[in-house]
Amino acid sequence: MSDHFGSCLCGTVSFQVKGEFESFYLCHCRHCQKDTGSAYAANLFSHFAKLVWQSGADAVASFTLPGTRHSRSFCKFCGSALPNAPVAGLVVVPAGCLDSQLTMLPTAHIFSSSKAVWDERLVEVPKFEGLPT
Repeated sequence: MSDHFGSCLCGTVSFQVKGEFESFYLCHCRHCQKDTGSAYAANLFSHFAKLVWQSGADAVASFTLPGTRHSRSFCKFCGSALPNAPVAGLVVVPAGCLDSQLTMLPTAHIFSSSKAVWDERLVEVPKFEGLPT
């Protein structure tokens, strides 16, 4: 069994996920685009892993979009995405909040019919190691 560690941007919240992830989806639905402010959400899923809040559990807020299954948790102070347990027996972890290395490749792109138009040609965009000067 593997342990994964993560935290929010301001460091108030830290957590441990005990167990393996079963899937890693890049979701392009409109809810995830609005939720992340980006082209997609990168989330890890597990029906067996256990989420343990190590610090700042009282700083974790959650939101579920009414009438949907779209749910997210975040730090009340910095707004960083954090793990969520939207239904019993399921842990969803935003990949970007992990501090430990993740070697798992995404399982699939989902809701690709909602993909942002500008996402189609990202391979053509220049790359920089840091902030361009």
